[in-house]
Amino acid sequence: MSGNRSGSGIRTRSPRELRRIRRPRAHSCWDHLYAAPLWPLHGANLGTLLRTCDAVGACLTVPRFPWVPEAVARGNTLRRRPCVHWTGDPLGWLEKQRERGTHILGVELAEEATRLADLTPARSPTVIVLGHEQHGIPPEALDLLDEVVEIPMVGTGASLNVAVAGSLVLYKSAGLL
Repeated sequence: MSGNRSGSGIRTRSPRELRRIRRPRAHSCWDHLYAAPLWPLHGANLGTLLRTCDAVGACLTVPRFPWVPEAVARGNTLRRRPCVHWTGDPLGWLEKQRERGTHILGVELAEEATRLADLTPARSPTVIVLGHEQHGIPPEALDLLDEVVEIPMVGTGASLNVAVAGSLVLYKSAGLL
């Protein structure tokens, strides 16, 4: 819905205005922020996370499990080609990122975790590691993390889905929240 609502002073932006003020084409790899759901469970969440990556100027890094390419393609509703990096070995990819000096931030419930509200925006290349939606980040990957961020929750659920958790951390890391 665009235009004025009757009686309110709120005016929404039209699609034409949005196209004019946003970047005119898809970003190439800026090598700054990566959302890395390296142990995905649900394909629908990958498409949602891909749209958030586009919104904040990040790239998506996913394993080339047999079902993942089709899930990413199915969930991709963007008009332009998004930045997607593929890996066959999640742990090996994380080790390479660490060797090149990339900050590796895990989203996990852990002792000494940084609260999401206290997370500072990324000032250097940063990988945001998202674990399996039921089991979290595997123990063998925890030692590769430089920092862990926790999303506070007051409800009874144990965690958010990977798209929601990743989106919150991406916006905060991009300095947009």
